[in-house]
Amino acid sequence: MTGAARPTVAAHVDALAGVRDYLAKPDHLVVGLMTGTSADAVDAALVRFHGLGLASTHELIAYRESALEEPLRHEILAVAQAATLAPERLMRLDAALGERYAAAVLELLAEARITPERVDAIGCHGQTVRHLPRGAGGLGALTLQIGSAAVLAERTGIAVVSDFRARDTAAGGEGAPLVPLADWWLCRSERESRALLNLGGMANLTFLPRGGRLSDLVAFDTGPGNAVMDALVAHDPARGLRRDEGGAMAARGRVSEALLAELLADPFFAQPPPRSTGRERFGAAYAARLRARGVALGLGDQDLLATAVALTAASVADAVTRFLGPRGGVEAVYASGGGVRNATLMAALAQRLAPARLERAEAIGVPADGKEALAFAFLAHQTLCGCPGNAPAATGAERPVVLGHITPGRIA
Repeated sequence: MTGAARPTVAAHVDALAGVRDYLAKPDHLVVGLMTGTSADAVDAALVRFHGLGLASTHELIAYRESALEEPLRHEILAVAQAATLAPERLMRLDAALGERYAAAVLELLAEARITPERVDAIGCHGQTVRHLPRGAGGLGALTLQIGSAAVLAERTGIAVVSDFRARDTAAGGEGAPLVPLADWWLCRSERESRALLNLGGMANLTFLPRGGRLSDLVAFDTGPGNAVMDALVAHDPARGLRRDEGGAMAARGRVSEALLAELLADPFFAQPPPRSTGRERFGAAYAARLRARGVALGLGDQDLLATAVALTAASVADAVTRFLGPRGGVEAVYASGGGVRNATLMAALAQRLAPARLERAEAIGVPADGKEALAFAFLAHQTLCGCPGNAPAATGAERPVVLGHITPGRIA
């Protein structure tokens, strides 16, 4: 057809140019984002990495914790606990979390006086709304984290690495815990055997034997961290409380040894690692059953909280004795996560873990509040370096795998 208008052809742009050029750069700026089981805040860490892979060193440039607005937090918890769910509800929450993550990144960068154009990538763990460990009969683990990477990339213009856990489950693992690789990279020691304890909604341990190799680490979820305590506090919405600040209410209660013994008889605590858990087992429904049993025993709110604190402390200490003792034991335990702010919990842990020392992670130069956000910045860095991000000794995966999906940043 002569004279017909020819379609305009846009110039080709390499949307993944920043990813392709990643290995050629001497250092990188990466933001790590984390919202844990407690769903109380977005933790954001801006990290500069020097070098590639496990040989990298790092500098924490900035850290910010942004509380989640109560309606958003309420929806997260409701979705996580729902037996059935309309797809539209999950989709709306996915988009809303993407917007909230983007706001957290931009707020962090503004405080650090760093423009988004200077940032290479965002490592976004996302919000876990369902986690099903491996089941009997060879059923694989299933895990779901939401928080739209597309929205996050569009609002910030920065490439996003997300959905870290799915590749590990595809390789036969639990998809959790993933932080152990970062624990080994950050915290291994030639001088002492260490356990890194994270006290989030669930509690998990990483064991780093003195002078050990990556293949020597052991890591697993020990059971409930803060989730049961928080659910007990929040059972009466009229009080408007999210948590027992500092463990003050628990400190005024008395532990029911009879109820504690019943709780510790749960077969999960005897299950050898690798293992993982979540709100599906130790969430609001579990706390409601605990409360009903406690009320039948004549316990008040403060005694219930004291017993929940003892459950977390005892399950952690039992895991250290049962699973790490045969491997040479632990000389020091370094705690991080929101639970370190609970003085009653920390005191109970110190007593039960003795003679091992209990200290906050800052004692070895790691931020107790921001360790997991730092870890997911590192895992994004690993992905963009083409390096595995899981530790099969921790997750039970068949092999090390490169984790995550990559969403390109905005094209100018």
